[in-house]
Amino acid sequence: MNTSIWIVLIVVALVAGAVIGFFLARRSMESYLKKNPPISEEMMKSMMTSMGQKPSQKKLNQMMSQMKNQNN
Repeated sequence: MNTSIWIVLIVVALVAGAVIGFFLARRSMESYLKKNPPISEEMMKSMMTSMGQKPSQKKLNQMMSQMKNQNN
């Protein structure tokens, strides 16, 4: 009987640890991406220049707001 109680406790602890670990990793990843966005305005500007477009500030602002809306 003692052995089965220990097995149940170990399984419950593993499941609880996995759930807590998932949410902690998710929260830390979200804060990292908020601080370091994958594409910055400078990167967008150089990408548009390399494609032969002349990037205006209005166009850059539109594209950045579209990317922010897409992520939400």
